[in-house]
Amino acid sequence: MSGEKKTGRERGEEWWQTGIIEMRPGVIRLRGYEIQDLIGRVSFPAMIWLMLRGELPSEDQAALLGIALGAAIDHGPQAPSIAIARMAATCGVGINNAMASAINVLGDVHGGAGEQALSLYGDVAAAMDGGASLEEAVAARLDRFFAEDKGYLPGLGHRFHPIDPRAPRLIELTREFAVRGVVSGRFADIAEAIEAEVATRKGKTIPLNIDGATAVIYGELGFPPPLTRGLFVLSRSVGILAHAWEQSQESDRNKGPLPKEWLWAYTGTPARAFPGDSD
Repeated sequence: MSGEKKTGRERGEEWWQTGIIEMRPGVIRLRGYEIQDLIGRVSFPAMIWLMLRGELPSEDQAALLGIALGAAIDHGPQAPSIAIARMAATCGVGINNAMASAINVLGDVHGGAGEQALSLYGDVAAAMDGGASLEEAVAARLDRFFAEDKGYLPGLGHRFHPIDPRAPRLIELTREFAVRGVVSGRFADIAEAIEAEVATRKGKTIPLNIDGATAVIYGELGFPPPLTRGLFVLSRSVGILAHAWEQSQESDRNKGPLPKEWLWAYTGTPARAFPGDSD
């Protein structure tokens, strides 16, 4: 009967309904494809694409996605997520705990700039779709950013690198894929126009960084901004795993953020007697 309340097995089957995977004894299908047909024929980046997008990418699309993922895997123990993974490992926890501890800090400040950059690029692209030129769209979006937003413009500048060595190479490769027709090159144009306009306004060049460059690739490939952060987590998890494993092979225990002979600066109340004590 139409509209009849579902009970029992039907209710259970619908509880976690998904269009991603079909699984029962002897059968595993991802987005409709038999797992045994994918194994050995589809790369890891292509599997990521399939799981997120529902269809298999072309070999070139998968290759460009893999390039972006490979570029951001690590930035050393000074990066909070990597440092946290290493400290967690010295506390005697397992690899999964160390990785989870690290991944949990990949938020808006550490790990979210790629998503923010792609959102910015998307606003410019939308203005261009509405009839604005690239230069007009960039100028209007930057006017709004500097008037309304606080903090750093996402995708530009790096606290360690005068020029982030990863960014120019990623843009170069994006251009190569655009020449072959794999992507349009539109987001690369937008990112470089933002870089140029900021240089004009600031009187100095603030170069594109890894977040801005990978956002270009993810935008070219059609990924929405929120997935950009998830893709960064997948990428940086490789470095997190490597550092957690390396640290777990060493003998340090309870290794804190600073060598034990270096203590923090105390800024509180000076030493004082407990009320009622005469000394």
